[in-house]
Amino acid sequence: MNIAFCCTGIAPQPWLADLRAALPEARVEPWAPGDAPADHAVVWAPPQAFFDAQPRLRSIFNIGAGVDALLGLRLPPGVPLVRIDDGGMAVQMAEYVCHAAIGYFRDFGGYAADAAAGRWQPREPRDRAAFTIGILGLGVLGQRVARALRQFDFPVRGWSRTPKALDGIDCFAGDGGLDDFLAGTRLLVCLLPLTPDTRDILRRETLSRLPRGAYLVNVARGGHLVEDDLLALVDDGHIAGATLDVFRQEPLPADHPLRVRPRITVTPHISAQSLRADCVAQIARKLRALQRGEPVAGLVDPARGY
Repeated sequence: MNIAFCCTGIAPQPWLADLRAALPEARVEPWAPGDAPADHAVVWAPPQAFFDAQPRLRSIFNIGAGVDALLGLRLPPGVPLVRIDDGGMAVQMAEYVCHAAIGYFRDFGGYAADAAAGRWQPREPRDRAAFTIGILGLGVLGQRVARALRQFDFPVRGWSRTPKALDGIDCFAGDGGLDDFLAGTRLLVCLLPLTPDTRDILRRETLSRLPRGAYLVNVARGGHLVEDDLLALVDDGHIAGATLDVFRQEPLPADHPLRVRPRITVTPHISAQSLRADCVAQIARKLRALQRGEPVAGLVDPARGY
């Protein structure tokens, strides 16, 4: 069994060592143009040339949760594409979102600015019961974030394409439920997969349905957000501010307007990073299950885009 490793921008040696240890029955090698075709592939942002040179692939494993870039390539027809469905990312995402939400709710940024300026100015506490947090996307990561926020007694609601029922979460679904979901959301968290249906979902039309003074956290994909629309809504006060971890262009250019708006916090796509040990264990387990003809979690439906 030959496994080709083709992960752009990732140091291969630690991954190769771990994959070889987890799959001693396999030959695992980094891919280079001209190599012999492989049976299985472990990839992240591979070039089209990689797939053009793989006529006999039996499975493709993406080492992250997002597969939108992969689905833009010409993939071998009928070959299972499997994504990492956690890989240690869920708890990191919960940490990041809770930090952003609590930081805004408690105005810790304002206190930091006061301290830097030598001011001592307590603020009136906000009404927690009126501070509803809405989560766009209730997959593995969205559900983990929702549960974490509930631990701080925030009212939490969620929206998904298809109906879901989660304890303690007010669930909305489909196009018919989106307006009501947005209208009652004070802080909006985007955790949707990027598909043709969700691209540009965070635009003026939808963001304007949030109550005036709402806050945005985007930890999904840069393609969800129309950045100029957000900047305009922040400037006119409809959106109070935002914490953004993903962008249409990464790295975000040094002179990009999102970098200089005082009410917008940016981080370099670090809200939830795949942990190598977790990913390797998951890949090994799923690859063996596929070989036995068993179903696996994280199997991508190209028609849905995730």
